[in-house]
Amino acid sequence: MTTRRKFFTMSSAALSIGASRILGANERVNMAVIGLGGRGTAHMGEYVKLADEANVVALVDVNQAAQERGAALVARGNGGRTPKTYRDMRDVFGDKSVDAVSMATPNHWHALGTVWACQAGKDVYVEKPACHNIFEGTKMIEAARKYKRMVQIGSQSRSIAHVQKGMQMLKDGAIGELYASKGLCYKRRKTIGKTPELATPPAGIDWDFFLGPAPMRKFTQNRFAYNWHWFWDTGNGDLGNQGVHQMDVARWGMGDIQFPKSVVSTGGKFLYDDDQETPNTQHCVFDYGNGKQIEFEVRGLITGEEGGVTRRGGNTVGDLFYGADGWMALDGSGFTIYKGEKGEKSLEEKADRESDTGLHMKNFLSAVRGRDYKKLNAEVEIGVISASLCHLANISYRLGRKLELDAANWRFKDSEANKMLTREYRKPYVVPDKV
Repeated sequence: MTTRRKFFTMSSAALSIGASRILGANERVNMAVIGLGGRGTAHMGEYVKLADEANVVALVDVNQAAQERGAALVARGNGGRTPKTYRDMRDVFGDKSVDAVSMATPNHWHALGTVWACQAGKDVYVEKPACHNIFEGTKMIEAARKYKRMVQIGSQSRSIAHVQKGMQMLKDGAIGELYASKGLCYKRRKTIGKTPELATPPAGIDWDFFLGPAPMRKFTQNRFAYNWHWFWDTGNGDLGNQGVHQMDVARWGMGDIQFPKSVVSTGGKFLYDDDQETPNTQHCVFDYGNGKQIEFEVRGLITGEEGGVTRRGGNTVGDLFYGADGWMALDGSGFTIYKGEKGEKSLEEKADRESDTGLHMKNFLSAVRGRDYKKLNAEVEIGVISASLCHLANISYRLGRKLELDAANWRFKDSEANKMLTREYRKPYVVPDKV
């Protein structure tokens, strides 16, 4: 029997007890980074900078070349000490020297990887969106609570000083009673073209494990490096990629409201004839039935500024908040408040330049040592609800109709829509109903 099979036959309690160690208040957290692409490279770099608080001891990726690049990157910033490398994340979950994992995998792996990590007694920093579908999000919350794990979602806006200040000012009534917010994800995305299917994947890539919970497909370059975002099997379009950051802020500014009473989303993939499945233009409205709503727009094509959210590098990405007395425009450069009938600028706050990912990771590491999930700025339930709004809108878009919800139970009043709250999992990569 292999080590991996033993891992799966052990009880969850045994995994949790066997893999945990008690950290001192000032002790470094031994980290494993899982998924070594663009975001994973950023994770490695930030933890290396946080050397007084974290120690990168292991790396995981299905691509051998990515493992080698990652190990060299960490070693350069880690006094020449090379981390262990793994192809299969299950092996790092069984490594007792690892305290926590930082997951930068494709979206469809976030939930299963998090559940396995919690069962193994590891704390988890996991990239946004928290989950690939709503069922998965509920299982992540259950696993975090059951195994008393710190699970931070990579919604780093929750750790940015000017965003925190802006949210507090909205709460304090800076623009009067709020009735709406609008998230903008006008991020320029050029066509991905078409790439051929290959009979066998390139050498050094474990394609079966990359697909994991998703259906088996033939390898194409577009389904692999980064462009997996634009396929429903593995990604959630730009609404669930860049947009989930602005969705989280839109929801936060409205008082962290949860599920709406109805959702409608329209749009399409305009101008391009390529492999992409997800829309590059999408409009979403979430009606809360109490005089409040969230609106969201995705546009990957050329566009301009809106409502005071500035256009930078070809992108207009941020949030607008509307109240009885005026509006607030908030983006990565800061926020501005406009008041009165003439929309006169009444306050402007500039952002500082400290790394938002680094701040968010510092918050995570502090909670890992302190063992209080309520100290996490983007605790798993926060991230799951924000991601779920993206999923609700994508379901409406894919079905082509407005959908009513049973908001208290996180379900639709529509049997066809409810089937899309989860997916058919490819064995053995199944997100379990019982965690």
